[in-house]
Amino acid sequence: MTKPLTMNISKPVKIFENTKKKIITPGHLFIISAPSGAGKTTLCKIVLDRFPDLLYSVSFTTRQPRQGETNGKDYNFITKEDFCSGIKKGMWAEWAEVHGNYYGTSAFFLKNTISEGKNLLIDIDVQGAAIMLRSYPDSVTIFIQPPSIDALRSRLKKRGTDSEETINNRMAAAEKEMEKKHLYHHTVMNDDLSKAVEELISIISLYIS
Repeated sequence: MTKPLTMNISKPVKIFENTKKKIITPGHLFIISAPSGAGKTTLCKIVLDRFPDLLYSVSFTTRQPRQGETNGKDYNFITKEDFCSGIKKGMWAEWAEVHGNYYGTSAFFLKNTISEGKNLLIDIDVQGAAIMLRSYPDSVTIFIQPPSIDALRSRLKKRGTDSEETINNRMAAAEKEMEKKHLYHHTVMNDDLSKAVEELISIISLYIS
């Protein structure tokens, strides 16, 4: 006699499992450059307040902190030995020596932030921006332009943190940097802070809501 066919139903049988992974769209990288004294730091701080979800990449530097600057917020201040060690280890997405000091951007933080779909603001010089675009060609580049060379020199003197020699070096670098402004997607003239803020916010709003 044939035994009846039976099924073991003591454990549920998983017939279908959705294995599709969530697709994450890379975030936008906003690169802002400007000659020293053009007001880039002030503009970046205001923009970050307006866009709470916009992250900021804090650069690493070997220069000494200026009055009022906070480690980890304005810059990550490290020794020249540690910075050079980071160069050998490939820690920097870009780095440069500017006016005798080293400045660099963390490759790890940059890659992770963008790949997670987060938007990131970074302020670096023209040389660093060119290097960054090799790895992130879709970056949104913005150049902050001072109203004139004379106005820039006046701002640096009023700041009172640099010697006359340092100011002269910065002025020479500024003229070379302004010659490269045409390489940027957007240029913002900072002769009136409120207008410059409005223009910069309008540009970023084109890419993020």
